[in-house]
Amino acid sequence: MPGTSQMVGSRPVEVRVGLASCGLAAGAAPVNEALVRALEPHGVPVKATGCIGMCHAEPLVEVIGADGERFLYGKVTPDRVARIVEGHIVGGEPVTEWLEIGGPISTGHYLEKQQRIVLRNCGTIDPDSIDDYVKAGGYAAIAKALKSTPEHVIDEVMRSGLRGRGGAGFSTGLKWKLTRDVPGETKYVVCNADEGDPGAFMDRSILESDPHSVLEGMIIASYAMGANRGYIYVRAEYPVAVRRLKWSIEQARARGYLGSNILGSGHDFDLSIREGAGAFVCGEETALLMSIEGRRGMPVPRPPFPSEKGLWGSPTSINNVETFANVPYIIIHGADKYASLGTAKSKGTKVFALAGNVCKGGLVEVPMGTTLREIIYDIGGGIPGGHELKAIQTGGPSGGCIPASLADTPVDYDSLAQAGSIMGSGGLLVMDDTACMVDVARFFIAFTVEESCGKCTFCRVGTRQMHDILERITSGHGTLEDLDKLEEIAEKVRKGSLCGLGQTAPNPVLTTLRNFREEYEAHVLEKRCPAKKCSALITYNIIADACTGCTLCARNCPVKAISGETRKLHVIDQEACIKCGLCQSVCRFNAVTVS
Repeated sequence: MPGTSQMVGSRPVEVRVGLASCGLAAGAAPVNEALVRALEPHGVPVKATGCIGMCHAEPLVEVIGADGERFLYGKVTPDRVARIVEGHIVGGEPVTEWLEIGGPISTGHYLEKQQRIVLRNCGTIDPDSIDDYVKAGGYAAIAKALKSTPEHVIDEVMRSGLRGRGGAGFSTGLKWKLTRDVPGETKYVVCNADEGDPGAFMDRSILESDPHSVLEGMIIASYAMGANRGYIYVRAEYPVAVRRLKWSIEQARARGYLGSNILGSGHDFDLSIREGAGAFVCGEETALLMSIEGRRGMPVPRPPFPSEKGLWGSPTSINNVETFANVPYIIIHGADKYASLGTAKSKGTKVFALAGNVCKGGLVEVPMGTTLREIIYDIGGGIPGGHELKAIQTGGPSGGCIPASLADTPVDYDSLAQAGSIMGSGGLLVMDDTACMVDVARFFIAFTVEESCGKCTFCRVGTRQMHDILERITSGHGTLEDLDKLEEIAEKVRKGSLCGLGQTAPNPVLTTLRNFREEYEAHVLEKRCPAKKCSALITYNIIADACTGCTLCARNCPVKAISGETRKLHVIDQEACIKCGLCQSVCRFNAVTVS
């Protein structure tokens, strides 16, 4: 049950703990248990919430003051709980050195420059409580939509400028209209929650933290299109999200928001969950539909599009998690207010999973048109360890690598496309000056080789050929002819592949070749990796003047390639060395170098 305000001394407070996957992975469960025990004598309940987006500071504990002021503690451990409880919750004195937000940190924090529409409830409501969602304004949008006509709902979504947040950026309202206009008594609404991009966790966090917002968006969509049945296709690797979704569906059904005659309107709509088995290609809409039908998920040619002939041959509209979560806000606040955010062709906000070489990683929601530099430096805190920004990749393995010189690129569909990348579903990977861009391209091509369904030759064979060439280059056996061949194959795969997976797979290769060609040439002509990442092109050595003979490197070498007596110079056997870098990471005297 959600926590309620209680009197502690002379101050009413609410205490929240983030228990989404990021918090749980960081140790939030024992923190929650310690808080419950410590606050029980004071009669203060602890409210479980989802992810507020500050994954870099998990586990998070939030104390809400009498005047509504927020005090957010980061990196809380069970042994810190007693001081927070006694000093702040009971004593009224915040523990300032552990604060992420509140008290002296009232401006310039991680959330200050964000504008949260999709994430409006994440980290503040109990995701397991429909009452908490309703208290926050939930399900008011469906009540409002049911009092208008389906045509009006579609028109409102179209005027808002909302485009699909799954990557393609197609007009959401137009997709709904196309589905509504196709004759047929049976129509389906499908939520694509098959988030497969490495480093992307937007959909997971929304489903774990505010599942009812997605359900409400789907219900509104079903009314607009005249659909009576819906499916949420979600990764089975998201157990917390799946559990909360199932419980939320049960709650919504019990309250009359799902099922027959929703809120007395005469509209019927119900939902089921389908758990995907982890195939990246099932993020493509036609492959996803085949998987829901119980068949092997493989793309099929379009047209006909799913809006004409989708699930079991019936008209079907597919949107992703973030798209649906925007819909209740648009219906309540109106198309004009939503359209006032963003750029001329990219309206509203966008959620990004900020990851990689950045000080403050996590979820970021900003108006379209915000620059990459603002996200990385003003919100993410910049690059750690004194390093410089080198590249930004947006769009996961389908995206391009944007050089630091283009960091002022706005995040909108057209600007990112001009930079050679894509919006994708919202992954934003930051790379510093230690990244090898050739190896980055090899990594992402290896992923698409593994995930290709194999149906079309360009994708099945072409991605493998690109991967083999990149393997040669990173192992020191590449030639200049290989660079020309890479570009030739990449263009053919891009133009000839059947679905979006193959069509966008060459993006990391093409953009790294264009923006970081000097690194490719160093690998090929000089047999050197400038970033010192490619193991075949580097050598570890121990500096005689710096080595103290502490033996720490030798004791940690996994293949016993380091020898030497205590307090004497140690030596690395280059034949035995596997270039793992562990010796360098454990050396306290900077005696191990890489060249």
